[in-house]
Amino acid sequence: MATKREVQGIGFFERNLTIWVAACIVVGVAIGYYLPKVPETLDRFTYYEISLPIAILIWMMIYPMMLKIDFTSIVKALKMPKGLTVTCVVNWLIKPFTMAFFAWLFFMVVFRDLIDPETARAYFAGAVILGAAPCTAMVFVWSHLTKGNPAYTLVQVSVNNLILLVAFAPIIVLLLGVSDLTVPYGTVFLSVFLFIVIPLVAGFASRNLIIKNKGEAYFENVFLKKFDGITMGGLLLTLVLIFTFQGEVIINNPIHILLIAIPLTIQTFFVFSIAYGWGKAWKLPHDVASPAALIGASNFFELAVAVAISVFGLRSPAVTATVVGVLVEVPVMLALVRIANRTRHWFAWETQRG
Repeated sequence: MATKREVQGIGFFERNLTIWVAACIVVGVAIGYYLPKVPETLDRFTYYEISLPIAILIWMMIYPMMLKIDFTSIVKALKMPKGLTVTCVVNWLIKPFTMAFFAWLFFMVVFRDLIDPETARAYFAGAVILGAAPCTAMVFVWSHLTKGNPAYTLVQVSVNNLILLVAFAPIIVLLLGVSDLTVPYGTVFLSVFLFIVIPLVAGFASRNLIIKNKGEAYFENVFLKKFDGITMGGLLLTLVLIFTFQGEVIINNPIHILLIAIPLTIQTFFVFSIAYGWGKAWKLPHDVASPAALIGASNFFELAVAVAISVFGLRSPAVTATVVGVLVEVPVMLALVRIANRTRHWFAWETQRG
């Protein structure tokens, strides 16, 4: 039987999640708008559209999860194909096309009297690019917050990245008809290095060293507990930084930001529902089904922004659409984390493996 804290997932912070998220958004927007020197200074540390200050915070959130990986469990994860099937099918055969549908429905039909046709087409393009770029980094955080299987999450993300290298560009070309698309592989490889390789190596080395010197009981009961608050603290600081970078955009374009956010939010909940429901129907354990659904719902927004800039130019509304994806990502994904934690009891077969 799960304890009350296990069901709640992240305890005190989750119970007050709306307050923390709202406070971070307000603080971040205020800093970005009234203290523009702050984002200008931080922006100097951006390489291939990846902000190193945000990368460091994400690394701090991922590292505790990597510590929990017993590397013999990676071999076991590879023998559980159902979770990988859900992740891959949802990400590559469903998600890009549902994003294209919702973007067309809202930008071309529902909002046609609010957005001029040229801008609507650009927003559509930005949304499609965003929908074809599955998450690489933050999914480790979402998995951690839902008590996901860390080894299985690592395998899911790694397989997704391999598929991304060959499938991302063809899907964009198919949906947008862009003939001169160049994928910024520097963004992809830097992201993999920062968000997978570094924390994975650090976690592996730390785990082995501490267990060797202090014993497994110390590692499990003392060392790991030191990181209990770091993931949530890093997440809230990441949220502040994201909105700091986008403060001026939000203040200057509030209506269009809202209009873009609507289909992106609906798409995120829709894709999560498909993957999560599929996991339940297949009787996957919650610690596999939850990360699989969250990977499908979240986006590799650094890659999406970089591609939109390279194809349409820095000032294109397509770039604005991908930037709104950044703004929507964290608050919406935190809501899905809460849903996953509160529905854990749907997966009564938790101890089984898919």
